[in-house]
Amino acid sequence: MHLVDCQNDFLLVREFPGTKRCTSEHTICNRNSHDLGVQGRCAGSFSCLSWMPRFEAQKSPMAPYHIRHYQDSDYESVVDVFTKGMEEHIPATFRHMLMLPRTLLLLLGVPLTLVLVSGSWLLAVVCFFFLLLLLRLLAGQPWKQYVAKCLQTDMVDITKSYLNVHGACFWVAESGGQVVGMVAAQPDKDSPLGGKQLQLFRLSVSSQHRGQGIAKALVRTVLQFARDQGYSDVVLGTSTLQQSAMTLYLGMGFQKTGEYFISMFWRLVGISTFELKYSFPSA
Repeated sequence: MHLVDCQNDFLLVREFPGTKRCTSEHTICNRNSHDLGVQGRCAGSFSCLSWMPRFEAQKSPMAPYHIRHYQDSDYESVVDVFTKGMEEHIPATFRHMLMLPRTLLLLLGVPLTLVLVSGSWLLAVVCFFFLLLLLRLLAGQPWKQYVAKCLQTDMVDITKSYLNVHGACFWVAESGGQVVGMVAAQPDKDSPLGGKQLQLFRLSVSSQHRGQGIAKALVRTVLQFARDQGYSDVVLGTSTLQQSAMTLYLGMGFQKTGEYFISMFWRLVGISTFELKYSFPSA
């Protein structure tokens, strides 16, 4: 294995056995299409194997993986990875809510009030645990609603929403014949005048396959796709709870451009969403 400069300042590519050096800025020829490259075609993209998506840390001693375009047979696995990835944020949301001063006041004030009014400590204890259960349900509800909304909109038909749309695409990371990660990209409808921005969506990696560089490889896949399609920027949004995602994006060159609250619930619990942008150098 060795590094080759593919005449592109975007990334040094690892060359594995069975590959040739890049014949152009955007493609790599491959004698074994099962091992390297992104197979298939997204609307408006190139048909040759892309040299970008599968090279960075794609071969791990623990679990080899590769990145390819979504296929309809992946649907159930994609939904499973996405749903579990979103629901993993529920415990962190619950812990965050417990640390809020207003929450502590509620958990202590209401039971103590019951003791003063009724004189029953048992009632106070029951009330305390009831409030904890209520807070846990509240912490999970927004994430479950978000998943349900996604499955009723763009993810109800991924091929139609992404692969058949010019300038959009949907990729999966596969390991051991199973889908273990995913990412999507669509043209940003709110692009500024004179700009052409691509929005990164639905990045998720199975918890059993993290720490192998899969998320970084998926993001780089989107960045290379955006560059090849002539986009000026890649934009996305991520919450303050998603610290690992934030670290990943900032480490790859994304910059914070804004902060907002998705809904009144998130404002009340103090969990905001950061807008991030990766800008390509002007030609």
